[in-house]
Amino acid sequence: MTQLDCFYSLSSPWAYLGGPQLQDIVRRHGVKLVLKPYDFQLVVPQTGGIPLKTRPEPRKTYHALELARWSDYLGLPLNLVPAHYPQGVADDVNWNKTPGWMVIAAQLQGLDAFPLSHALLRALWAEERKTSDAAVRIAVANEAGYDGAALHALETSAEVQAQYQANSEEAVAQGVFGAPTFILNGERFWGQDRLPFVDRALAKLAAAKA
Repeated sequence: MTQLDCFYSLSSPWAYLGGPQLQDIVRRHGVKLVLKPYDFQLVVPQTGGIPLKTRPEPRKTYHALELARWSDYLGLPLNLVPAHYPQGVADDVNWNKTPGWMVIAAQLQGLDAFPLSHALLRALWAEERKTSDAAVRIAVANEAGYDGAALHALETSAEVQAQYQANSEEAVAQGVFGAPTFILNGERFWGQDRLPFVDRALAKLAAAKA
């Protein structure tokens, strides 16, 4: 089965906006989607990305403009200044890591982690919920049909932490500098607006196999 990797952070508004399109593409092409949350703050400075907080003001304002445009175009609600982003950076360095650990835990349990991932992103960007709070993550997971407490208990397990580290190292090796970045057979597609190209690439692969 063809595998499509998705490198992203559980604080990415673009990963949230691209969620429904990604799910549709994966279902239509019958590919294996592997979610790979990685340490955005660690990886991106190494690979040439510029975190939003350190960008010049014109780029910050344009980022907000693009978010508003895409939110309207896709019909997905989004708060341009969500209540809990980027909260806790100074006193909670894991604020956007722990939701990723929960997604990894679900995937390592053999579960389809995509609905959980999208629910956590929606909670942050559209529902004003603090996903760095364990109780919130557990509630979001439960609402999405998972055992939230069980997944939370696995977040800091050696297996989950090793996978998170491996994802981050692979992101560096693959030249990932933003989120989401999709990788198909070694080819990178950066950003949710590149999903049509992912769709085309998968269609070409299918045609070649026919």
